[in-house]
Amino acid sequence: MSKNISIFNWSGGKDSTLALHHIMRDPNFDVRYLLTTVNEAYNRVSMHGVRESLLIEQASSLDIPLYQVRLPESPDMAIYEEQMNRHLMLLKAQGITHSIFGDLFLEDLKVYREAKLSEVGLKAEFPLWKRNTTEVLKEFISLGYKTIVVCAQQGLEDFCGRIIDDRFIEDLPAGIDPCGENGEFHTFVFDGPIFKKPIGFTLGEKVFKTYPSPEGGAVQGYWYIDLIG
Repeated sequence: MSKNISIFNWSGGKDSTLALHHIMRDPNFDVRYLLTTVNEAYNRVSMHGVRESLLIEQASSLDIPLYQVRLPESPDMAIYEEQMNRHLMLLKAQGITHSIFGDLFLEDLKVYREAKLSEVGLKAEFPLWKRNTTEVLKEFISLGYKTIVVCAQQGLEDFCGRIIDDRFIEDLPAGIDPCGENGEFHTFVFDGPIFKKPIGFTLGEKVFKTYPSPEGGAVQGYWYIDLIG
């Protein structure tokens, strides 16, 4: 039986990791690359703010080649889509047929991803789709994965820099998704079953940054904790 030759859209966070955990155990898929968008100006993972050096260490520990899509500091959607389209065409020329995501329930995002991939003749796969987010986080923890919150929206400063454990879910304010699926927080996974060795780091400065809303509404604010490898 032929396998689906795939790229995995890698953020370095917990949902990506759990989705990869499952897809690596699926005999129908062969993951050739971890694809990550990186901010060209700061050499950091887009939105998560994690240093490129730690991203490279993750890929090395997972023993899957890293494929970077390097973007300007604040790309508009036209620039983002042009760059992604160009790289996806290059990957398709290498035999890639599928693109895998760790998304859980954002229907509009799923539809967008499927439509953009269809334009270049690729198929999308969502191993965690529609799973209960509390159960997803509990499974992640029970499997022995370790992750730290590296970015949290305004109002969640105390969670930025926190290691996720069983208490984490209990401590989250009402209305915050346990997996941060609405963009409430982002994480960096540094150890677990599919990693050959832990990724070491120390905690650096915690900073607050604001960004204009993509829809042109109110300014969005996020706390970031710097991880120094």
